[in-house]
Amino acid sequence: MHTVRIWDLPTRLFHWSLAICVVALVVTGSVGGAWMEWHLRLGYTAFTLLLFRLVWGFVGGHWSRFGAFLYSPSSLVAHLRGRSPLVHTAGHSPLGALSVFALLLLLAVQVGTGLVSDDEIATFGPLVRLVSGDTVAAATGYHKEVGKLIVLVLVGLHVLAIIFYKLVKREALTKAMLTGDKQLPQGLTSARDTVATRLTALVVLAGCAGVVWWVVGLGATGF
Repeated sequence: MHTVRIWDLPTRLFHWSLAICVVALVVTGSVGGAWMEWHLRLGYTAFTLLLFRLVWGFVGGHWSRFGAFLYSPSSLVAHLRGRSPLVHTAGHSPLGALSVFALLLLLAVQVGTGLVSDDEIATFGPLVRLVSGDTVAAATGYHKEVGKLIVLVLVGLHVLAIIFYKLVKREALTKAMLTGDKQLPQGLTSARDTVATRLTALVVLAGCAGVVWWVVGLGATGF
C-alpha cells in the first residue's frame, strides 16, 4: 500500500470550518433575536470561505483543484457501475464531485441572497439598500425558506454518503479529511502540502476576507 497525501491542510481546514459555519448559521438563523448579529457575522465568514475555495480550486493541492474532479458523463456512468479507475476515486469521485459543486453553488446562492435579505424586524443584509424592494422580498423568501431547506437536504445527503462509504464500502472518507492521507494500492500524485503552500493559503484567505469586507461596505457607502 502507498500513503498518498490527498487533502492539503488548507483544504482540510476549509472543509471543517465551513461545516461548523453552516451548522452555526442554521442554529442562529432559527433562534433569531440577538443571535441574528452572529448570523450575519457567520454569513460573512462563509462568504470568505467560499471565495477562498474558489481560488484554491485553481492554485491549491493537486486533488483540491477543480481540474482534478471535473468528470465527463461517461466517467460518472462508469463510477455508478463500479468501474472507476483509482485516479477517479482517490480524491472526489465523479458522484462526490457533483455533490461538492452542488453544495458550493447553493451555499453561494444562500450567502448572496442573505446579503440582500430583510427580516422586517431588526436584521437586514448589508446590501439591501442597493436593490429594489421586490428583489429584497424575493431574496428573503428564498433565503429563509427554499434555500435553507435545500442546503439542509444536501448536507443530510452528504452525511448519509459518508456513512454509506464507511459501513458498506469500508472506506473512511472522514479520516482522510482529518489526516490528509489515504492508503492506496498504487502510488498516485500527492498533493503539495508544504510550508510555502500553507503561507500561500493564508495570503489567499486574507485577500478573500478583504474582498468580503469591501463588498459588505458597499451598502454603507451607497455604491
